[in-house]
Amino acid sequence: MKKIITTTDAPAPIGPYNQAVLSGNTLYTSGQIAIDPNTGELVLDSIQTETKQVMQNLKAVLKAANMTFENVIKTSIFISNMDDFVAINEIYGSYFNDSTAPARETVQVACLPKNVNVEISMIAVK
Repeated sequence: MKKIITTTDAPAPIGPYNQAVLSGNTLYTSGQIAIDPNTGELVLDSIQTETKQVMQNLKAVLKAANMTFENVIKTSIFISNMDDFVAINEIYGSYFNDSTAPARETVQVACLPKNVNVEISMIAVK
């Protein structure tokens, strides 16, 4: 059985998908980009503010499923420029405890939705 997770505290989907799906005790989030859910505008001031908005969007989705970053077991980070890795990693890492941080991969891609610089998805377990 799957349960669709939605919240107005994260951007509405821009395609035929949901913000997250809960299957049993496992939550699968869709990739989040730096859209401010209050304005619908992209937050692209810097890679740091962009990454922070992505993480805040993911935090809202996790909260809607009654979870936190402590529940996250796997993340996928897609970036348009590997030169931004250090800055993205610094912001991303501030949301996790180093000793319980999830597994992850970081992949450079040619292009992301709306030409953003970073997109992150997560898997979390209660």
